[in-house]
Amino acid sequence: MWLVLIAVVISAGNALVRKLFNTSSNALLEIQWYLFAAIFMLAAGYTFLRNEHVRIDILTSRLSPRGQNIVDIVGILFFLLPMAGLILWLSWPIVMMSVASGEMSQNPGGLIRWPVKMLLPLGLALLVLQALSELIKRIAFLSGHGPNPLRKKSAGAATEDLVATIKAQREGGAK
Repeated sequence: MWLVLIAVVISAGNALVRKLFNTSSNALLEIQWYLFAAIFMLAAGYTFLRNEHVRIDILTSRLSPRGQNIVDIVGILFFLLPMAGLILWLSWPIVMMSVASGEMSQNPGGLIRWPVKMLLPLGLALLVLQALSELIKRIAFLSGHGPNPLRKKSAGAATEDLVATIKAQREGGAK
């Protein structure tokens, strides 16, 4: 959320400076796409956690909760994990070469490149960890040991859960 705000402020500031003073900064232009990369890569796992990732529900919406979870397990095992693993494997040497060389932008006044390249394996590693967590949740649901992880929660669900927990603790402590 904060990265989006920072990106918007930098973008708006850069646009104003460009229009008012007829000048610009390559560093500011590059930091905008660095921030976009950070937003996209670092939020992928969180988006999966919140079950708000893009999916094609036309077919799965007709399935039972059990069928939907089976489709997700297949997707995680045969698509998400292999794809993320392959990209991690292939990107790691490129990222390490960039770090070792201290790669810089070719643009005058540009930024160092390895931090933005490091976002790829970092974001994918977070996504893989979340995928493993989601896999465990779906297997738990199918075996009857957990709630349906695909059930959408309302925006205030976490707050409501916290309030209920606090009330239960107070009632338990008052007895």
